[in-house]
Order: sequence, then structure tokens, then C-alpha cells
Amino acid sequence: MKIGIKGIRRATAVAVAASAVLSAGAFAAPAQATTAAAPTITAAGGFVMNNGTGKSLYTKAADTRRSTGSTTKIMTARVVLAQKNLDLDSKVTVQKAYSDYIVNNNWASSAKLIVGDKVTVRQLLYGLMLPSGCDAAYALADKFGTGSTRDARVKSFIGQMNSTAKSLGLTNTHFDSFDGIGKGANYSTPRDLTKLASSAMKYSTFRTVVKTKSTTQKVTTSNGGYRNMEWTNTNGLLGSYSGTIGVKTGSGPEAKYCLVFAATRNGKTIIGTVLADSSVAARTASAKKLMDYGFKA
Repeated sequence: MKIGIKGIRRATAVAVAASAVLSAGAFAAPAQATTAAAPTITAAGGFVMNNGTGKSLYTKAADTRRSTGSTTKIMTARVVLAQKNLDLDSKVTVQKAYSDYIVNNNWASSAKLIVGDKVTVRQLLYGLMLPSGCDAAYALADKFGTGSTRDARVKSFIGQMNSTAKSLGLTNTHFDSFDGIGKGANYSTPRDLTKLASSAMKYSTFRTVVKTKSTTQKVTTSNGGYRNMEWTNTNGLLGSYSGTIGVKTGSGPEAKYCLVFAATRNGKTIIGTVLADSSVAARTASAKKLMDYGFKA
């Protein structure tokens, strides 16, 4: 059988193309999606999730119970904001017991509330979350607990904190204080604290407070005058990490250095927690690493 010139050309072209395909297969690896390596952090525990989907993005001892320090105050605020018929502008008179509490716990952080001043619930939330005022936490517990004595009201408020934790499914969380100065039974985990913060961020007042770098609040003095209270947020991520929207620092002899954090970029919100880090700088660095990782995930 005779083969024409055109047939020879077609056969040659097919052979060359097949050879090219085989050569490419032999020497060129198929394209694959690259995945960023999970970061190494100095914190003993860490957790990050996509706040929009709830998807877990990073875990390190995420369900190990640890002391939480002042990140406890996220729950303090959450309980207050969930009160029925809450009036954020209702006033609370600062009691001597609140300032005595700071003195008796000499490492306690303070909003420097002045005995006799009348401050609103909204202002107490700023004093609670920015300078991490244990006196503000005490005032809120006294205000929103029930009972005929201050001790009873505080006990009632802590009970509300624990019932809220249960309702949110925080199975590794328990509170024995309104501010994180616990008596051995104040603990949570990176996963639980992140879920708590995500729940708290659903309240617009909470979101407004925790993203505030500093504030000046005018409060009423005991003689009917006014004074300005100035509070600065202890969260170093505000202003140093683009997109940061909160949430809360914590520290203590047992808790070491903790940070619950959140940031939004291009419509995506990352929220997470680091517990038991070695320093303020270390917890900030750990959080930044986890957010960088979370935004790439």
C-alpha cells in the first residue's frame, strides 16, 4: 500500500506531538496548590477559627484547661449584655468595696474608679475591657447579680457566667470569679474562649468597646460635678495589626500571658486565642502569627 506525502507529514506531526507529551510527563511535575505551614508559637495553647463559618484553622492544646486571667472578663461583659431590658445608661454608684478589692489583690488591674462617683453601665464596660478594671468587673457583678447582700449578688452573677458557658456548649470552661482572680476553679481552653468571644462579638456594644484604643468618659462625682476618666486598651494588636477588631488580654501568676484576638480583612474575620505565653510581646507575636496563617487558610 502506498502512503502519500500528506499522510507521511500527518504521521510525523502526531509522532512529534506524542513525544513532546511523553517528555513533559517525564520531566515536569503536575501543578499542585501550595499550603502554608502551620506556625510555631510560644504560647502553651492556641486556637484559631474562621468566625464566619466556624471552621477550625489551627489548634495547639486547644482543649487543655488552663487559667484564663482577665480574658474571663469577656464572659463578664457577655452576661451583662444579655440582661433583659438592659439600660446601658443606667448609673451605678462606685462603692468602697470595689476599691478595697483592688487593694486586697495587689496585682489586680484597675479602672481607678472613685468611691461615690456615678458611672453608667456602658462606661463600666469600657472600664472593664480597656484597662481591664477588676473594680469595674466587681461593680457589674454587684449590679446584675441578685440577692440581698453584695456577696449573694456576686455569687449569683458568677452563677450566670457558668450557666451562660453551659448554654454556649463550653464544656471545658468554669468560672469562680467575675474577673479572673480565681480560687483555683477558674479555667477555660483556647477553643472555648474563642467560641465565647465569637458569641460576645454578636453584640454591637461589645464590638464597639473592644475595638476602642482609648476613651475619655465623663462621670458624675458624688457632689454632682463631673470628672473625666481616661482609659487605654491593653490590647497591643490595636493599631499594630491591620484589621484588628478586638478582643481581650489576660495575665496572672498562674495564667501567664493570654490574648483573645480578632481581625477582619477583605470580608473575612479570624478569631482565636493564645493561652499561657511567656510575655506580653510573646502573646502579641503568637497572635499575629496565627492571624497571618488564618487569613491564608
